[in-house]
Amino acid sequence: MSLWRKKPVVIEAFRWTGDIDQTEDPEWAVTAIKAGVIDFHKPGTPECRMVITTLEGAMEAMPGDYIIKGVKGELYPCKPDIFEMTYEPV
Repeated sequence: MSLWRKKPVVIEAFRWTGDIDQTEDPEWAVTAIKAGVIDFHKPGTPECRMVITTLEGAMEAMPGDYIIKGVKGELYPCKPDIFEMTYEPV
């Protein structure tokens, strides 16, 4: 066994509130919504979930999760505790 360290990577991300009136969505998220990459289950309700189509299949984001745009433009959700352990502001 050998040890490996993850290379430093700069990503774009935002925290999704689940609020239908969230105004700080980045343009790439708005584009993904228009393209059908991001969809919503039960919008405008407390059960609202964001559904993101990824290479691994559909992934569900809960309000409070971070939505990440990866190095190749791929989108995926990340739980707040994992995000805060993995990333720091640039």
